[in-house]
Amino acid sequence: MARTTQIKRKHMQIARFCRQYLQLEPVVDFPDGEYLCDASVQETLYEQLFSEDVKHPAPPRYQLRILKELVKRIEGSIEDWDQYGLSDNLYTRLSHLLSLRLPSEADAAQQKCYVTYHLSLLDQTLGVGSYAHKQDPEPGREEASSVSSDEKPHITLLESRNLIAASGTTGLRTWEASLHLGQYLLTHPSLVRGKRVLELGAGTGYVSILCAKYLEAKHVIATDGSDEVVANLPDSLFLNGLQGSDAVQPMELWWGHALVGTEEAQWNGGREVDVVLGADITYDKSVIPALVATVEEVVDLFPKVEVVIAATERNRETYESFLRVCEGRGLGVVHAEFPVPPRSEQTGPFYNDLMPIHICLLRRR
Repeated sequence: MARTTQIKRKHMQIARFCRQYLQLEPVVDFPDGEYLCDASVQETLYEQLFSEDVKHPAPPRYQLRILKELVKRIEGSIEDWDQYGLSDNLYTRLSHLLSLRLPSEADAAQQKCYVTYHLSLLDQTLGVGSYAHKQDPEPGREEASSVSSDEKPHITLLESRNLIAASGTTGLRTWEASLHLGQYLLTHPSLVRGKRVLELGAGTGYVSILCAKYLEAKHVIATDGSDEVVANLPDSLFLNGLQGSDAVQPMELWWGHALVGTEEAQWNGGREVDVVLGADITYDKSVIPALVATVEEVVDLFPKVEVVIAATERNRETYESFLRVCEGRGLGVVHAEFPVPPRSEQTGPFYNDLMPIHICLLRRR
């Protein structure tokens, strides 16, 4: 029993580290030294994270920072160099990264990079993630094999990780509220299964992709008010195998502008909308009236529609402004009980647990 527990702990630590790395987390949880000195663990980390064959690699600056610390920890964990050593592959990769002329930190922040979010609630391997044993090995002969992250439920996006892109838009990175809304939908799949979904402020498309690829939505309209963001959505769809699919339709939509009576008599060709989703779209007090006006118009067009908005409370005054505008428009707000889990308990995706994120269910009073 003790040995089984030890193996499970090893798996979970390796999986957690890999998932955090692929999500480009600024702070990662390195596995314990007793595991890092294992040659099979080192090889797995190389194959999963640092090999030239990694399909969606982390940017070089990030690779270098994490790999330098990893090598330092491996070397510090080895007491018997006759029995253990540092992987040649890891050492060679580190040497290569050190030889590169890397962009400055400021320039790197403006560049787009691959970010992979692991959907642990869909992972049926009880948390072992991208690291698993081929078989229960004989004592002293533990052998590990990597399971490609492509075989695990995940969403990969091309993001600009700085807070605001050079163009001024905030929609080129995935924000915490999108990840939290995704977790809520994964625990309430019937909300979107077989439904027609409209996402407001889709940004990178994380929530829309989740609904179309994993939650069996009938159709998803991914909208945003930024033409640059909408133009980038096809790249996100391509990365997740949804290119050419009728399941997701990118669309530019400006909040506060009439949906009906402009280009067509019936919005969206008269097709129903069953669910409206939005994540981190209440951050700016000045746009809240336009946002709520659009929600109200959709509710008027489709009286049976369900509206779910994930709102990060960075500023209490801004959040209360959202509640007041909803009240003034005759929209009641019910808060679903779905707190952000402590970061220590998160297994992917990972996101800030210091700010409350409210799951708001909006209904016509």
